[in-house]
Amino acid sequence: MTLRGEHMLVALGIDVMGRKTILGLHQGASENQKVCNVLLADLSERGLDFQQPMLAVVDGSKALRAGLRRYTGGRGLVQRCQLHKRRNVCGHFVDEKAAHWNRKLTQAYDLPDYASAKKALERIQRELTDTNPSAARSLAEGLEETLTLHRLNTPPELRRTLHSTNPIESAFSIVRVACRNVKRWRPGDHLERWVGSGLVVAERQFRRIVGYRALPALIAVCDRNSKRARAPSSAA
Repeated sequence: MTLRGEHMLVALGIDVMGRKTILGLHQGASENQKVCNVLLADLSERGLDFQQPMLAVVDGSKALRAGLRRYTGGRGLVQRCQLHKRRNVCGHFVDEKAAHWNRKLTQAYDLPDYASAKKALERIQRELTDTNPSAARSLAEGLEETLTLHRLNTPPELRRTLHSTNPIESAFSIVRVACRNVKRWRPGDHLERWVGSGLVVAERQFRRIVGYRALPALIAVCDRNSKRARAPSSAA
């Protein structure tokens, strides 16, 4: 999230029972590689095992994606936020045309299986190439990772929860309300303290995610993926 011109990177964890927990945060001027690495290093030092089966839901940050690849050794699965993807693509158009492409993208992502969703998105990409090549390139970038949950045959109810970074957006809204009450900002770690306090308040209001009963099956799939990714290095 962005607050007072500063980026606050926040990590949210979801356990096998669907309970959400704030894992950490780090303040930076932008979501660059150094800031992302510091956050991930802090999580690792405090006990988060990046070698366990893991699905990371991320926005479009390339720095965060690179950091996750480094810490998981490529064994973690990544789901790119579909809402961010839609916004990035539609941001290349004026409002009326943006609404048209947003509907088409939403319908494609709502398709129930991987093959049909990917085919629909590739068709949209070809249409965009003739209309707005920049938008087409935006859709193509990281497209496969926006379909990770489709590819894993995740049940629709759980997929609707994990297809985007929405599980943490409600926490951000509580933080913004808390920070609106600040009349005088002091130097130093004042911003980080207020954001941290707001996240603590938000955490007390967390409920289990919708579709949590399907999490054990998803974790089992992530485990099999982790073992396959580990096998070549073990054989060597």
